[in-house]
Formats: sequence, C-alpha cells, structure tokens
Amino acid sequence: MKKILLCIVMIFITNISFAQEAENEEILKEMYLKKIDSLNNSFTYETGKILIQDGLAEINIPEGYKFLNAKQSKYVLNDLWGNPPSEVLGMLFPKNIHPLSNNFTYAVEITYSDEGYINDEDAKDINYDDLLSEMKGDAETGNKERKKLGYPTINLVGWASKPFYDASSKKLHWAKELNFEGDSINTLNYNIRVLGKTGFLNLNAIGTMDVLPTFKNDVNEILNSVSFTEGNTYADFNPDIDKVAAYGIGGLIAGKLLAKAGFFALILKFWKVIAIAVAGAFSLFKSKIFGTKNEEKNA
Repeated sequence: MKKILLCIVMIFITNISFAQEAENEEILKEMYLKKIDSLNNSFTYETGKILIQDGLAEINIPEGYKFLNAKQSKYVLNDLWGNPPSEVLGMLFPKNIHPLSNNFTYAVEITYSDEGYINDEDAKDINYDDLLSEMKGDAETGNKERKKLGYPTINLVGWASKPFYDASSKKLHWAKELNFEGDSINTLNYNIRVLGKTGFLNLNAIGTMDVLPTFKNDVNEILNSVSFTEGNTYADFNPDIDKVAAYGIGGLIAGKLLAKAGFFALILKFWKVIAIAVAGAFSLFKSKIFGTKNEEKNA
C-alpha cells in the first residue's frame, strides 16, 4: 500500500512543487486522474487464442476478458502493485477493468509450476475441514518467518469456497479468506490449478472478499478457457520419463512442498488488498496532501 502511494506521489514531485500546486486541489486532482488514465491506456491487451509457456498450454480468452502479456504483467505486479518479483506468464482482466481502475474488481495472475505430475488418487478421500485446520497451523508457523522478513502476518480465516476437483478435466479450484495484519477488510485468494503431465498452471484471482460472488459466477468461463496443448496434458504422462511430484491434491491445496522447504512465508505472493489500494488511492493521497494543507490553513 505504501509503495503504491509512494509511486503515485513521485509522479507529482517530478518538476512540480507541491508547495506551489497544493493550493489548487482541482488542478492536482485533474493531473492525478490524467496520469492514472495515461497509465491505464498504456497497456496493450490481447484476445483470442494465446499460447503460454512456449506452447505448453493455451488460453482461449473468454468473452468479456482481455489478456496482458508477461512483460506488462510483471510491471503491474511489481512496479504498480508493489509485489516481489515473480515469473508470471500473463494476467486476465475483465474487459472494463484496468490495473488502476477505480472500479477494480479482480484480476487473475497466471503462472506455471514444473514440480511434476500430481497423482490425484487422494482427491476423493480428503476431509477439507481437517485440511483447513492443518493449513491454519501451517499459517501460524509461517507467520514467524514472515515477521523475520519484515512482512505482515496472515490469518487464514477459512474457506471462502471449499475445494472442488473435477477428475475428468483435471482442474481444481478453491478459495481462502485471509486477513493481513493491519487490514480491516479481508482478502480473497481464489486458486485454480490445471494439471498437466509435468506440472500445473496456477491461476490466482486477486480481490477483496466482496468480489467472491462475482468471481464464482465467472469461474467456469475461466476454467474452460485454459488447457494444456497436445502432448502436454495429464493423459500424456509417461511414468518412465516424466517427473512425479512429491505430493497429491491435498498437498497441492495446502502448499505442503513450500511449507516443508521453509518457504511458507512466500506463498500467496504477499497479496495485499490491491483493490483497496487502487480504489482508495486518490482519497488517501488527497487526505495526506490536501488534508495537511487544510489543517495548516485552519491552524
């Protein structure tokens, strides 16, 4: 949040003196909105069929959505939204949503994990209530590491949507409700995994909890739009040559491999509530800059 605000403020302090310009709120507001529009309009989106991960998989962009390529997505995630660097393949946005939209609802980050073939035999036997309790314990353990690294703790509130695994399509999705330390509004972390012969695609939706009904209404379109290409599907797995992951469906949901490797502090990519930061950016900016100025006038 602070990084986003800092980036916005830096826009204004280049060749502009706040001491001179802060007298006129309307001018600064107009400049702010123009800069946001300029940033939003600087992106080039794609529709139709998109090949990702060097042709390993494809996305048929659903009606009402648009795709942002890897380079531009990294800029959004790292520079505009303040996330740590990551290897992203692209992002899906609803057609009328931009990275800095005031009406931001959600965006979907797409990555690939080459951790091997996920054996799904355990899927039918998983008790998701027990799994949730286990995940909460892992979260508490991971918070100690997050604290050491200087990041806020994460409280796993519960399932926002219980896990569902479609054994025929080899697609899994679930949602967690999270609370980041210091935030008054909870975060929605909606996860989709598409299984292939040597790994899986990760589609992670970013938004606030109030977006859940909207995303649940849209999730089937997104699920149906993503698939591995011929030769890379789950059915193409060859046990003689292909790597097998060290966990099954339960471990995939719980992030067990990361936890055992000591990286639990890094999962979820530190998703703070981006929607809040974007939607409230100007009001916060105005309160910090204009509010201070008005207090000086009234002193």
